[in-house]
Amino acid sequence: MTRGPEEMRRAMADYVAAVHRAYLEVAKQHPPAVRGRMPLLAGPFTVVAAGVQNLHVIATRDPLPAPAGPEVALSDSVDVLEWTVRFYDPVVLPELGLIDERTAPAGVLVRRALGLSTHLYHLVVRPGAELGGHHAGHAGAGLANAHVAAARDFETIRAHARGREGLVDEMEGAAWAGLTRAQALLAREIVPWDDTVTTLATETRPDPAAVRRAVLAAVRGKARGDE
Repeated sequence: MTRGPEEMRRAMADYVAAVHRAYLEVAKQHPPAVRGRMPLLAGPFTVVAAGVQNLHVIATRDPLPAPAGPEVALSDSVDVLEWTVRFYDPVVLPELGLIDERTAPAGVLVRRALGLSTHLYHLVVRPGAELGGHHAGHAGAGLANAHVAAARDFETIRAHARGREGLVDEMEGAAWAGLTRAQALLAREIVPWDDTVTTLATETRPDPAAVRRAVLAAVRGKARGDE
Protein backbone atom coordinates (compact mmCIF):
# COMPACT_ATOMS: atom_id res chain seq x y z
CA MET A 1 0.00 0.00 0.00
CA THR A 2 1.39 3.41 -0.95
CA ARG A 3 0.88 6.57 1.06
CA GLY A 4 0.48 10.11 -0.14
CA PRO A 5 3.06 12.77 0.81
CA GLU A 6 0.93 14.26 3.58
CA GLU A 7 0.25 10.86 5.14
CA MET A 8 3.94 9.96 4.96
CA ARG A 9 4.90 13.22 6.65
CA ARG A 10 2.37 12.59 9.42
CA ALA A 11 3.68 9.05 9.92
CA MET A 12 7.23 10.40 10.10
CA ALA A 13 6.24 13.08 12.61
CA ASP A 14 4.50 10.44 14.76
CA TYR A 15 7.60 8.24 14.60
CA VAL A 16 9.83 11.10 15.78
CA ALA A 17 7.43 11.89 18.63
CA ALA A 18 7.47 8.22 19.71
CA VAL A 19 11.29 8.21 19.69
CA HIS A 20 11.31 11.27 21.92
CA ARG A 21 8.68 9.90 24.31
CA ALA A 22 10.79 6.79 24.83
CA TYR A 23 13.90 8.96 25.30
CA LEU A 24 12.13 11.02 27.94
CA GLU A 25 10.88 7.97 29.85
CA VAL A 26 14.45 6.70 30.20
CA ALA A 27 15.68 10.19 31.17
CA LYS A 28 13.16 10.40 34.00
CA GLN A 29 14.77 7.37 35.66
CA HIS A 30 18.04 9.25 36.25
CA PRO A 31 19.17 12.02 38.65
CA PRO A 32 18.73 15.68 37.65
CA ALA A 33 22.45 16.21 37.02
CA VAL A 34 22.52 13.33 34.54
CA ARG A 35 19.34 14.53 32.83
CA GLY A 36 20.83 18.01 32.65
CA ARG A 37 23.64 16.72 30.41
CA MET A 38 21.45 14.68 28.07
CA PRO A 39 21.62 16.67 24.82
CA LEU A 40 17.98 16.46 23.77
CA LEU A 41 16.95 18.06 27.07
CA ALA A 42 19.04 21.19 26.49
CA GLY A 43 16.39 23.09 24.53
CA PRO A 44 14.54 23.13 21.20
CA PHE A 45 16.12 21.42 18.20
CA THR A 46 15.35 20.46 14.61
CA VAL A 47 14.79 16.96 13.28
CA VAL A 48 15.53 16.56 9.58
CA ALA A 49 13.75 13.69 7.81
CA ALA A 50 15.68 13.13 4.58
CA GLY A 51 14.57 10.55 2.06
CA VAL A 52 17.21 8.86 -0.08
CA GLN A 53 17.07 5.08 -0.63
CA ASN A 54 16.91 4.97 3.17
CA LEU A 55 15.09 7.41 5.41
CA HIS A 56 17.51 9.45 7.53
CA VAL A 57 16.25 11.02 10.77
CA ILE A 58 18.76 13.57 12.01
CA ALA A 59 18.43 15.81 15.07
CA THR A 60 20.50 18.98 15.03
CA ARG A 61 20.82 22.44 16.52
CA ASP A 62 22.37 23.81 13.34
CA PRO A 63 20.22 26.76 12.20
CA LEU A 64 18.06 26.12 9.13
CA PRO A 65 16.37 28.85 7.09
CA ALA A 66 12.62 29.24 7.12
CA PRO A 67 10.79 26.78 4.84
CA ALA A 68 10.50 27.97 1.24
CA GLY A 69 8.71 26.64 -1.80
CA PRO A 70 7.74 22.97 -1.35
CA GLU A 71 9.49 22.63 2.04
CA VAL A 72 7.34 21.57 5.00
CA ALA A 73 7.95 21.98 8.75
CA LEU A 74 5.92 20.50 11.62
CA SER A 75 6.52 21.57 15.23
CA ASP A 76 5.82 19.25 18.16
CA SER A 77 6.69 18.67 21.81
CA VAL A 78 6.60 16.05 24.56
CA ASP A 79 6.86 17.45 28.08
CA VAL A 80 10.15 19.41 28.13
CA LEU A 81 11.26 18.26 24.67
CA GLU A 82 10.53 20.67 21.81
CA TRP A 83 11.42 20.17 18.16
CA THR A 84 10.49 20.94 14.57
CA VAL A 85 10.53 18.26 11.86
CA ARG A 86 11.78 19.39 8.44
CA PHE A 87 11.24 17.17 5.39
CA TYR A 88 13.67 16.82 2.49
CA ASP A 89 13.74 14.56 -0.55
CA PRO A 90 15.32 14.84 -4.03
CA VAL A 91 12.44 17.05 -5.18
CA VAL A 92 13.09 19.59 -2.41
CA LEU A 93 16.88 19.10 -2.35
CA PRO A 94 18.19 17.65 -5.65
CA GLU A 95 21.61 16.85 -4.09
CA LEU A 96 19.97 13.98 -2.20
CA GLY A 97 19.14 12.31 -5.51
CA LEU A 98 22.87 12.02 -6.30
CA ILE A 99 23.60 9.86 -3.24
CA ASP A 100 23.96 6.13 -3.90
CA GLU A 101 22.76 3.94 -1.02
CA ARG A 102 22.39 0.68 -2.92
CA THR A 103 25.04 -1.05 -0.78
CA ALA A 104 24.85 0.82 2.54
CA PRO A 105 23.42 3.96 4.17
CA ALA A 106 25.50 7.04 3.39
CA GLY A 107 24.94 9.11 6.51
CA VAL A 108 27.95 11.37 6.07
CA LEU A 109 26.97 12.22 2.49
CA VAL A 110 23.37 12.90 3.52
CA ARG A 111 24.47 15.31 6.26
CA ARG A 112 26.86 16.97 3.82
CA ALA A 113 24.09 17.45 1.25
CA LEU A 114 21.97 19.05 3.95
CA GLY A 115 24.87 21.23 5.08
CA LEU A 116 24.72 19.94 8.66
CA SER A 117 27.99 20.33 10.56
CA THR A 118 26.74 18.88 13.86
CA HIS A 119 24.05 16.43 14.92
CA LEU A 120 22.54 15.17 18.18
CA TYR A 121 21.52 11.84 16.69
CA HIS A 122 21.26 10.19 13.29
CA LEU A 123 18.84 7.29 12.88
CA VAL A 124 18.42 5.31 9.66
CA VAL A 125 15.12 3.65 8.74
CA ARG A 126 15.60 0.98 6.07
CA PRO A 127 13.18 0.57 3.15
CA GLY A 128 10.15 -1.47 4.15
CA ALA A 129 10.63 -0.81 7.88
CA GLU A 130 7.53 0.25 9.76
CA LEU A 131 7.38 3.73 11.22
CA GLY A 132 5.53 2.31 14.21
CA GLY A 133 5.71 2.89 17.92
CA HIS A 134 7.53 -0.38 18.67
CA HIS A 135 10.52 0.41 16.46
CA ALA A 136 10.53 4.04 17.60
CA GLY A 137 10.41 3.02 21.27
CA HIS A 138 13.48 0.83 20.91
CA ALA A 139 15.31 3.58 19.02
CA GLY A 140 14.47 6.25 21.61
CA ALA A 141 15.33 4.08 24.63
CA GLY A 142 18.61 2.99 23.04
CA LEU A 143 19.51 6.58 22.26
CA ALA A 144 18.73 7.73 25.80
CA ASN A 145 20.72 4.89 27.39
CA ALA A 146 23.70 5.72 25.18
CA HIS A 147 23.48 9.40 26.19
CA VAL A 148 23.23 8.49 29.88
CA ALA A 149 26.25 6.18 29.64
CA ALA A 150 28.26 8.90 27.91
CA ALA A 151 27.25 11.54 30.49
CA ARG A 152 28.33 9.29 33.36
CA ASP A 153 31.61 8.38 31.63
CA PHE A 154 32.50 12.01 31.02
CA GLU A 155 31.80 12.86 34.66
CA THR A 156 34.17 10.09 35.77
CA ILE A 157 36.83 11.19 33.27
CA ARG A 158 36.51 14.76 34.53
CA ALA A 159 36.96 13.62 38.14
CA HIS A 160 40.19 11.78 37.28
CA ALA A 161 41.64 14.28 34.81
CA ARG A 162 42.55 17.05 37.23
CA GLY A 163 43.90 20.11 35.45
CA ARG A 164 42.44 18.94 32.13
CA GLU A 165 38.77 19.45 32.93
CA GLY A 166 38.45 22.08 30.19
CA LEU A 167 39.59 19.58 27.58
CA VAL A 168 37.09 17.05 28.92
CA ASP A 169 34.35 19.67 28.64
CA GLU A 170 35.33 20.27 25.01
CA MET A 171 35.39 16.54 24.29
CA GLU A 172 31.93 16.12 25.80
CA GLY A 173 30.64 19.04 23.74
CA ALA A 174 32.11 17.47 20.61
CA ALA A 175 30.39 14.19 21.52
CA TRP A 176 26.97 15.84 21.86
CA ALA A 177 27.53 17.64 18.55
CA GLY A 178 28.45 14.43 16.72
CA LEU A 179 32.00 15.63 15.92
CA THR A 180 33.80 12.28 15.79
CA ARG A 181 37.30 13.38 14.79
CA ALA A 182 37.27 16.29 17.24
CA GLN A 183 36.50 13.87 20.09
CA ALA A 184 39.47 11.68 19.20
CA LEU A 185 41.89 14.60 18.88
CA LEU A 186 40.78 16.02 22.24
CA ALA A 187 41.07 12.56 23.78
CA ARG A 188 44.70 12.44 22.69
CA GLU A 189 45.30 15.78 24.41
CA ILE A 190 43.69 14.52 27.62
CA VAL A 191 45.70 11.26 27.79
CA PRO A 192 48.75 11.79 25.53
CA TRP A 193 50.53 8.82 27.11
CA ASP A 194 47.92 6.24 26.10
CA ASP A 195 48.76 4.19 22.99
CA THR A 196 45.17 3.04 22.41
CA VAL A 197 43.85 6.60 22.29
CA THR A 198 46.76 7.69 20.07
CA THR A 199 45.94 4.91 17.61
CA LEU A 200 42.23 5.76 17.59
CA ALA A 201 43.06 9.42 16.95
CA THR A 202 44.81 8.48 13.70
CA GLU A 203 41.73 6.75 12.28
CA THR A 204 39.63 8.51 9.66
CA ARG A 205 36.36 7.73 11.47
CA PRO A 206 37.15 6.59 15.03
CA ASP A 207 34.32 5.02 17.02
CA PRO A 208 33.26 7.66 19.59
CA ALA A 209 32.28 5.08 22.21
CA ALA A 210 35.63 3.31 21.82
CA VAL A 211 37.47 6.63 22.19
CA ARG A 212 35.52 7.53 25.31
CA ARG A 213 36.05 4.12 26.91
CA ALA A 214 39.76 4.26 26.12
CA VAL A 215 40.11 7.66 27.80
CA LEU A 216 38.16 6.41 30.80
CA ALA A 217 40.42 3.36 31.16
CA ALA A 218 43.52 5.54 30.77
CA VAL A 219 42.61 8.08 33.45
CA ARG A 220 41.53 5.33 35.83
CA GLY A 221 44.80 3.51 35.22
CA LYS A 222 46.77 6.70 35.85
CA ALA A 223 44.87 7.26 39.10
CA ARG A 224 45.83 3.73 40.22
CA GLY A 225 49.43 4.33 39.22
CA ASP A 226 49.36 1.72 36.42
CA GLU A 227 52.18 1.85 33.93
